[in-house]
Amino acid sequence: MAEITYLGHACIRLRGREGIVLLDPFDRSVGLDIGKPTAHIVTVSHDASDHNNVAAVKPMKEKLFVADGPGEYEVNNILIRGTDTAHVGADGKKQGHNTVYVVHLDDIAFCHLGDLGHTLTATQIDEIGEVDVLFAPVGNGSWVMKPDVLTEVISEIQPKLVIPLYNDNPQQGLEGSDLEPLETFVHQMGMKDYQVHEKMAVSLSTLPREDEETQFAILKPVSAAA
Repeated sequence: MAEITYLGHACIRLRGREGIVLLDPFDRSVGLDIGKPTAHIVTVSHDASDHNNVAAVKPMKEKLFVADGPGEYEVNNILIRGTDTAHVGADGKKQGHNTVYVVHLDDIAFCHLGDLGHTLTATQIDEIGEVDVLFAPVGNGSWVMKPDVLTEVISEIQPKLVIPLYNDNPQQGLEGSDLEPLETFVHQMGMKDYQVHEKMAVSLSTLPREDEETQFAILKPVSAAA
């Protein structure tokens, strides 16, 4: 069973039998203090201070492994695949490139979209592969996809569980932030009643079956205000 903790902004911490993976650590520019979380592996979706603060992460061993671009990685039996995508426009010419990561931990495929800003090509969908849990950013389309585009991406990937990113964060430190409030995502997804979780523990037996509808979960950021 793998434990999911939402540190805020786009940062997720996954703890499983094989180790700990931290995805997209941020700096204080987002208005939150990530502290000094521990991990064996860090993934960086793109080179921006609110996604690449590797220096804040304390290694569980002598050296921290950093995945910072497309490709395949294997550390401590944890498999990671990075797929090249973009912020806005599939060619990446407008706002730069972005890496979507799939992390295989405790027999579960976790997918972190980073700051994906567009629907996926057939090649990208094939490369991403089967996804159990999807971490998805919600924006207004200038850097991060709008909720209606996210709906299309969810249909393309077909995960069992979706957890939105950037929710419940005032973003007081980010100028020109294009993030949408959590209510926008909730309304777009048709979620009438929902619970906010401090943490989540998931296993293949607790996730929806392949013949069941995709479920949604809201996690509360645990990082303190900067």
